[in-house]
Amino acid sequence: MQTTANRFQPGFANTPETDPTPLHVEGRFPDWLSGVLVRNGPGTFDLKHTRYRHWFDGLALLHSFAFADGAVTYTSRYLHSPAYHADMASGRISFRGFASDPCRSLFKRAMSLFTPTPEGMNANVNITRLGDNIIAMTETPMAIAFDPRTLETLRPYGYDDGREGTERLQGSVTTAHPHYDPSRRLAYNYLLHFGMQSRYQVIAIDGGTRRRLASIQTAHPAYIHSFGMTERYLILVEFPLVLPSPLTILLGDKPFIENYRWQPERGATFHIIDKENGSVAARAEADAFFAFHHINAFERDGEIVVDLSAYDDARLIDELRLDHLRSADPKITTGRLRRCRIPLSGGRATYETIGADAIELPRIHYRAHNGRAYRFAYGAGTRSADADFLNQLVKIDTETGAGVVWHEADCYPGEPVFVPTPDGRAEDDGVILSVVLDGAAGSSFLLALDAQTFTEIARARTPVPIPFGFHGQYFDL
Repeated sequence: MQTTANRFQPGFANTPETDPTPLHVEGRFPDWLSGVLVRNGPGTFDLKHTRYRHWFDGLALLHSFAFADGAVTYTSRYLHSPAYHADMASGRISFRGFASDPCRSLFKRAMSLFTPTPEGMNANVNITRLGDNIIAMTETPMAIAFDPRTLETLRPYGYDDGREGTERLQGSVTTAHPHYDPSRRLAYNYLLHFGMQSRYQVIAIDGGTRRRLASIQTAHPAYIHSFGMTERYLILVEFPLVLPSPLTILLGDKPFIENYRWQPERGATFHIIDKENGSVAARAEADAFFAFHHINAFERDGEIVVDLSAYDDARLIDELRLDHLRSADPKITTGRLRRCRIPLSGGRATYETIGADAIELPRIHYRAHNGRAYRFAYGAGTRSADADFLNQLVKIDTETGAGVVWHEADCYPGEPVFVPTPDGRAEDDGVILSVVLDGAAGSSFLLALDAQTFTEIARARTPVPIPFGFHGQYFDL
């Protein structure tokens, strides 16, 4: 009998590149799908002489699924980052990562975190469009531009601040989850600058130009993976996973995340920042909790509603280490949809849990409902409390709490990307696209669900098993 880990072991195995390959389709993808789904995530976990320690550290491998007249063509290419070239050439870890770190001198450790251009640039987390560029991102500020049609690596993507007398924004940590406000035609992100008095910088981005919108000082920076946005406000949540001192990253010999400590007595703090002038419109304290991903946020009746995939603590970070995920019994903690309410007039934040289903890697109908009231959230989840890994897709009705799931034995789906039907009227009029690892077959397939009924309409099996990735985007090219 196979162990639990053996059923999804290919999701954490080294994978070669794949040249453009037409896929056999079961069912039919909608004819109106005529763009490309591009996904990002690690593709190499083991080097010749060592291995990465955490899922978040594998070398970035880009995947594309190009649609035309119901047909699908699959391609994958490694992102040619400095980390990719150095690590593949030496067979060893060359740069600081999330939970993997080479043995380096004190000087090199300091330079890797405080130089404007982080060394490795292993941008393996997400993909977004900035101006005319499609870029791969991670949690360091520098990104890498690539061609979404061929997946060819083009160049490091830099920003224009610091040129022609403008202020150069400094910071070592950001998120791979920027937001875009179509009414202002601006993207937003945050940038953490370490120092004796560290500061969260909320930034507005216009193409390649960044400017500081707000600055919030902190003595104990929190690990922040994403943030929320409404029509008027940005929401930054400090969870109690913090650096006791920023100097521990500079002077210590531990990988990045191992410098952080869970201190639940601090609770969580919501910062509500006005997009118009950068002022802090409200702050609210809450009981300790942790989240990687915001789902959505909106304004209603004098309060800010913030939905997240929430956990009671940060143990999931350790559960996503490769030695645990490759073990015989790799259970993981599951997140739930937590709706937090922050009164703009002041006061403590309150929350409720919506639905009975676990949810992670959440998505919504972003174009029409990000920052606004919405009804449906989609995500990957676990079928039971003792599940081994993400093994089902879920659609949660945030108004009623009702959930609908897609599940197939020994199958492990990734992030569900919602693609709206052209001219569709209902919020959930569209398709869900998810890359699924078939543990029994040792292969992967692209799954398409009708977003309204959550029933399968098509699947296309790939020639190689695709490692578990993180995030992706659908582009009409």
